[in-house]
Amino acid sequence: MKRVYFIPLIVLTLLAIPFTAMKFTSEVNWSLFDFVLMGFMLLTVGFSIEFVWRKAQQKRKRFILLLSIIAIFLLVWAELAIGLFGTPFAGS
Repeated sequence: MKRVYFIPLIVLTLLAIPFTAMKFTSEVNWSLFDFVLMGFMLLTVGFSIEFVWRKAQQKRKRFILLLSIIAIFLLVWAELAIGLFGTPFAGS
C-alpha cells in the first residue's frame, strides 16, 4: 500500500525532466496544458498499474494487463506528440 504514496513523487520527478530541459534549450517547449495532461496521464498509468498489481492474482493475467496499460499509454503519448494516427489531437 505504501507504493501508492510514491506514484505522485515519481510523476513529479518525470515532469521535472522537460521542465529542466526548457531552461536549457528552445527545442523543448511545453505549455502548462502539456504538463497538466502528461501529469494526468502518468498518474492514471501509475495508479492503474498499482491496481492491477494488487488485484490480478494470476501472473499471466497480470502480465497481459500491465502490458496493455503500458502499450495504450505509449500509443496515446505518440499520438499527442507526433500525430502517429493523424487524429485531430495530434501534436506538431
